[in-house]
Amino acid sequence: MERVTGIGGIFFRATDPAALARWYRDVLGVDVYVEGADDRVWWPEQGPTVFTSFPADTDYFGRPEQGWMLNFRVRDLDAMLEQLRSHGVAVVGETQEFAGIGRFNWAVDPEGNRIELWEPAAEALTRP
Repeated sequence: MERVTGIGGIFFRATDPAALARWYRDVLGVDVYVEGADDRVWWPEQGPTVFTSFPADTDYFGRPEQGWMLNFRVRDLDAMLEQLRSHGVAVVGETQEFAGIGRFNWAVDPEGNRIELWEPAAEALTRP
């Protein structure tokens, strides 16, 4: 069976695409492609990617109308949360830790989309 080799892009609607692209670049350090502005693409570091679905009535994503959520791997969750707060970003809830998986927390982008931040445990970074 032929298999996909990874996620080649993440595409979503935004009220102000250029402003949201700047936010992801300036606050999270994501190289965001902006059509007509440049040809930059993001080359994330190698690591695990979780691809899963949730029940339609989940509240895990925040707003009921939010049909998806991005999860970003980070090296230092505490430093990233401090960086977000210094930019006036709403951090949601308390940090949660799961043995063998890592630490998690959430924030909200300027358009109200909840994003998840994941500091993987060392065991989670080892391919089974």
